[in-house]
Amino acid sequence: MNVKGLLIRRRVGQLLGAVALLALLIWGFRPVPRLVDVEPVTRGPLAVTLVAEGRTRVVERYRISAPVDGQLQRLELEVGDPVRAGQVIAVLDAQVSPVLDRRSQERARARLASAESDLAATHAAVTAAEASSNLARMELERIEHLAGQGMVSRTQLDQSRAESLGRDAELEAARFRVQSAERDRLAALAELEYAGELAAGEQGQLELRAPIAGVVLKRESESARVVHAGDPILELGDPRALEIEVDVLSADAVRLAVGMRVRIERWGQSSPLEARIKRIEPVAFTKISALGVEEQRVWVIAELLAPQTDWTRLGDGYRVNARFVLWEAEDVLQAPTSSLFRHGEGWALFRAVDGRARLTPIEIGRRGALQTELRRGVEVGASVIVHPDRELADGTRITPRQ
Repeated sequence: MNVKGLLIRRRVGQLLGAVALLALLIWGFRPVPRLVDVEPVTRGPLAVTLVAEGRTRVVERYRISAPVDGQLQRLELEVGDPVRAGQVIAVLDAQVSPVLDRRSQERARARLASAESDLAATHAAVTAAEASSNLARMELERIEHLAGQGMVSRTQLDQSRAESLGRDAELEAARFRVQSAERDRLAALAELEYAGELAAGEQGQLELRAPIAGVVLKRESESARVVHAGDPILELGDPRALEIEVDVLSADAVRLAVGMRVRIERWGQSSPLEARIKRIEPVAFTKISALGVEEQRVWVIAELLAPQTDWTRLGDGYRVNARFVLWEAEDVLQAPTSSLFRHGEGWALFRAVDGRARLTPIEIGRRGALQTELRRGVEVGASVIVHPDRELADGTRITPRQ
């Protein structure tokens, strides 16, 4: 009897162990609810925007350049210094004659000697021309006297007059050659006498004045130096009049329009600045992106509408982000853009209903960066699953992440 009872208890224990093992297996292989993130469907303002990087620039810039060759004196103005309209901002001295080395000095002396010889030769030519002119004049007087007595022909008289006029013209040309030779001698003498210095008593200064009241935005150098006509010296402007220049893709530029609202962000303060599009340039340019791709981009200019007191610390060339508002509305049914996915030929999302994921076809409208307009499919307050993965299906058990 004891042996039989022992066997019965052993079988009961084995049966209970098998049942427990089976229960553990069933528990281990049962479906586990998926952990998901959910957000509610809401109503509120929605905007479709385009964000691009830009920079500030002074509206009116004035580049001061050298009008002539000269020696620029040391600039006393620093970048950021204020200037008045008409204030002297730079001074140009007359360019000093180049210093001659020994070989150049000998060449200059040789040119001076040659000029003096040419001058002497022209004086001799004038003397000869005067003699010829006097002779021709006396011959003309004799011919005219004989012609009055009828002793010479009319042809001889005309030839004598022409000869006299020709000799007078040769004399005048010889005198002009004397003047030219004298100027050549003076030029050769000046090159030799004034090498490395200015002429005696010559001031040789040109003052450059500010065309506007503003500040110095840039200076090309500080120390005195030789400048040539057209070389830049300073840049002036008024930093209280700023605008924003943004380069956008040409495909995005066609979506913009003059007068469109712009919000200037990431300029150093948390609150954005209001602006509007002032101009969209009609010509695109090619730019190489960071990935080495050629892009056609367009400059878009925006003017600030916010009071200048709100952005007093902004300066020329500061980096900002421009958010162009393409469309906006105040009361829109919307859901997170990350909860939407393509389904067939339309769109769908997963709603979280009683611990289950429910596939819900929807109709969408405007798409923003974070939120998308919903036109049909769900109501306000519905919980939708954001970032659904490929394994999520209709009816899958879920647990919202806290």
